Amino acid sequence: MTGLTVEAVGYSYGAKCALDGVSFVAEPGRFTALLGPNGAGKTTLFALLTRLLVAPSGRITVAGHDLARAPRAALARIGVVFQQPTLDLDLTVRRSLRYFAGLHGLAGRRADSAIDAALERLAMRERAQEPVRALNGGHRRRMEIARALIHAPEVLLLDEPTVGLDAASRQAITAHVHDLAAGGMAVLWATHLVDEIASADPVVVLHRGRVLCRATASEIAGGGTLNAAFLALTGETAGAGAGAGAGAGMGAGAGMGAT
Repeated sequence: MTGLTVEAVGYSYGAKCALDGVSFVAEPGRFTALLGPNGAGKTTLFALLTRLLVAPSGRITVAGHDLARAPRAALARIGVVFQQPTLDLDLTVRRSLRYFAGLHGLAGRRADSAIDAALERLAMRERAQEPVRALNGGHRRRMEIARALIHAPEVLLLDEPTVGLDAASRQAITAHVHDLAAGGMAVLWATHLVDEIASADPVVVLHRGRVLCRATASEIAGGGTLNAAFLALTGETAGAGAGAGAGAGMGAGAGMGAT
């Protein structure tokens, strides 16, 4: 199967179980939300997906490649945006992207073409010669997404990518990544904010290392809101997953907006 498949993955830190038999699929052309409160195991799962940690049990498949058996082939098909920023503030946008293009074996005209395409998709071409330090938080995140797209990955992983951003920047970035998914990419978006999820998005609810349910946002919400259903499933206090709003659907149809 193309896209991302996670089968019965477990991981423990000593006696503490962080993930317990986690299974789900992120399909091409879909924005799959990994929804869970802080401490649910989302970041541990991303460490396993990117092989920063090695899963002792279960199986992870990326674009048809088993991550354990063919790690290079699998990782080559992943683009990733981690929760913590990882930018060199002293480089210009283009020089930073050229460096990462080189890490993926792209040079010369191929690198320039890939960089231009990534910047165009993120509405960042006019910022190419600016130092990263001069960018605001929203544009730095756009740049990190552009960097993750340099090598044309089939699967895009984003771990809480809007943390610390203002509402307009969150909306713009969420909308753009929905557009990437609509273009055929398999997206896995980890969040604790339900207003970043559109009603038709597949959602994997993760809590205390276990998958509580897998369905579309509207199916989980039933006749109510996704936020209410999420709180009921996880036993969190009101407002823990609400973000800027309590409904499902901020990401779909929102424009790039000002950041």
